[in-house]
Amino acid sequence: MSDLISQIAARLRHAQQTREPIEPVRGEIAIDDIETAYAVQQANVDLRVANGERIVGRKIGLTSLAVQKQLGVGQPDFGTLFAGMAYGDSQPMPLPALIQPKIEAEIALVLEGDLTDEKHTFIDILRASAYALPAIEVVDSRIRDWDIRFVDTVADNASSAFFVLGSRPVPLSRLDLSACAMTLECGGEVLSRGAGGACLGNPLNAAVWLADRMVQLGTPLRAGDVVMTGALGPMVVVKEAGTFTAQIEGLGSVRATFDAGS
Repeated sequence: MSDLISQIAARLRHAQQTREPIEPVRGEIAIDDIETAYAVQQANVDLRVANGERIVGRKIGLTSLAVQKQLGVGQPDFGTLFAGMAYGDSQPMPLPALIQPKIEAEIALVLEGDLTDEKHTFIDILRASAYALPAIEVVDSRIRDWDIRFVDTVADNASSAFFVLGSRPVPLSRLDLSACAMTLECGGEVLSRGAGGACLGNPLNAAVWLADRMVQLGTPLRAGDVVMTGALGPMVVVKEAGTFTAQIEGLGSVRATFDAGS
């Protein structure tokens, strides 16, 4: 591992531990150097695994074409999900542990089969998925003021923080993933609306992309993995403790609860 990768990875870890954001890393990683950005991400993933943390899946980010255009890229990114990031429906999450959190409603897939082909199809994803769950992802950037471009968020584990899963599994055969409507609200006020089509046209498009990418990297998706497929609508800033409820057509609801305590 190069000194540059080690140094950037260490600064991102320190930012997370101290909750003090850092300046964008794109001043040190070239704006188009995706390989180095993922190497920084992997350095911190490897360290977390070495320290006893358990990988439970992957998240897909930048699934909105508008956001891709804003960041000057034509592809999503991915990050690693750890067991310590997982929360259940309505389980309190510590708001003080986060720096500048935002949330987005998503569809999570839970796999019952491995995805090891070089090129996957919708059918492969459908066969490998045990069920879908309503989910909320809590994103948080270690980069000051969310001043990010593609290499910044990739290096920062795709701006991952926590994820919340609902408890009502639904087989994919019962869902129209592209058409399912979503609302995200807090205190009776709707803060975000969207649908499955906002996620690369269909969340399965995102899952196919991820399955292919992970095979290319030699770390294919496996049975038991959770796949967070990407946002169904605009992100919402979390300013204070409270409960946010996502309602996704066909999947029901899931609640993200933030606690002001430590």
